[in-house]
Amino acid sequence: MTAAQEAHHSDEAGPSAGPSAGREPWEAHARWWQDEFTAGVDPEYTEQILPMVRAAMPAGGVVVDVGCGEGQVARELAEGRTVVGIDPAWAQVSVGAERGGGPGYVQGGAAAIPVRDASVDGAVASLVFEHIPELDTALGEVARVLRPGGTFLLLLNHPLLQTPGSGWIDDQILDPPEQYWRIGPYLPEADTLEQVERGVFIRFFHRPLSRYLNAARSAGLVLEEMQEPAPPPGFLARAQEYEDAATIPRLLFLRFSRS
Repeated sequence: MTAAQEAHHSDEAGPSAGPSAGREPWEAHARWWQDEFTAGVDPEYTEQILPMVRAAMPAGGVVVDVGCGEGQVARELAEGRTVVGIDPAWAQVSVGAERGGGPGYVQGGAAAIPVRDASVDGAVASLVFEHIPELDTALGEVARVLRPGGTFLLLLNHPLLQTPGSGWIDDQILDPPEQYWRIGPYLPEADTLEQVERGVFIRFFHRPLSRYLNAARSAGLVLEEMQEPAPPPGFLARAQEYEDAATIPRLLFLRFSRS
């Protein structure tokens, strides 16, 4: 059986589980995410994340998108591949199924990926692991489902430069005025609830980069490539405060192989 079949998914049947609103915090925020970051409206995805993922994932085979949301990364990878999108929020995977585009979807979490051992050629997690409390378990699950030599793409809000409390400072108190990027507490791990929009509170787990790399190594994942791209032009055009901070990356891109 294929990985998609082992995930108990049928393209014709749609997502394989029923609604679970109330158990998963992202259920309440799915519509906000879909409106603000999908369907081509977010330049960080359209100009940067999707092209990077497409270029780095080997052609063909079976790919699992961990924390797929409504499936925009999964759809990007679906041409020539069998893609299974996994997300704990029914409000995400159900919309992914409605939007189609090739992937299959199943409701599930990163700490227990519903795919059999060594059955997929690639895995991707885009801006997901900073919301997952069980980091070691989740990376172990990625390593478990990957075939030897398989590829794992991990995209994070940059753990150093996007630390809670970081941001662009335009200090007009000093004479002469100064502009600089402030970095919040980096080394301590932190579990924070941040208001990203009025009425929208998202849980973030800050971890230093070494925490991710050491956990990945312990899981049997080998770092092959690391990128820290500058914010894309479309993002800078929409955020004037970032024009002078264009040398500060928002994204960290890591490519691992399964040893």
